[in-house]
Amino acid sequence: EIVRLLFQTELFKEYTNSSAGLRGYSDGFRSINPFPPGTYGFGPFTYTEVELWNRVFGLIMLAIAVLVVWALMRSPWGRVLKGIREDEDAVRSLGKNVFAYKMQALIIGGVIGAMGGIVFAVPSAVVPGSYSTSLTFFLWTILLLGGAATVLGPTLGAVLFWIVFSFLGNLLPQMATAGYLPMTSIQAEIVRWILAGVVLMLIVIFRPQGILGDKREMTFVK
Repeated sequence: EIVRLLFQTELFKEYTNSSAGLRGYSDGFRSINPFPPGTYGFGPFTYTEVELWNRVFGLIMLAIAVLVVWALMRSPWGRVLKGIREDEDAVRSLGKNVFAYKMQALIIGGVIGAMGGIVFAVPSAVVPGSYSTSLTFFLWTILLLGGAATVLGPTLGAVLFWIVFSFLGNLLPQMATAGYLPMTSIQAEIVRWILAGVVLMLIVIFRPQGILGDKREMTFVK
C-alpha cells in the first residue's frame, strides 16, 4: 500500500504519470493481432478483433500456466514439494534442500503471477488504483473457492467468482432501482463487495479445501 500510494504522488509523475497511470503502450501487442478487423461471436458474446485477441491471448497464457503446473506436480520435483508441504522436517531428513525447493517454487509462482500481470495490464493501461487491497482479497477468494493445492482449482474459482460478481453488479442495482431493495443503486453496488467478504469467510469455515480440493491435503502438521 505504501508503494502504491507513493507512486500516485506528483513526485513520480515522470515515471508513473501519478494516479492517471500509464497508457498507450499496447500498440506492439495489438500489432501482432492475428484477427482481421471485424466483429466476432454471437449474442452477448460479441467482440471486436481487439477484444477477441485480448481474450485469446489470456486463454493461451492460462493454458501454458496450467500445463506447466500439471507437469511439474507430476514430476519428482513436484512430489518433493508436496512432501515439504506436508512435513518439511521429514523431507529434510531424506537429504533434500528444503530451502532451495521453496525458493524454486516461489520463483515459478512469481513467473506465473507475472504472466497474469501481462494479461491484466497489456491490453489497456496500468493504473495504480487498480492494484488495491480488494484485488488481493479477490485473488485469495478465487484460490480458496476453486481449491488450493489443485491444478484446475484456481481456474474454476476465477470463472465462478467473476461470473457471480459481475452478475450481482448488474442485478443488485437494478433491484434497488425497481424498489425490491430498500437502498439506492449505488448502495446496492456496494453490497456485492460485502457478499464477497461473507463468501470468503464461509469458505474458510465450512470448506477450506475448496470445490476441487482434498480436505486431507489441507491438514498441516505442526
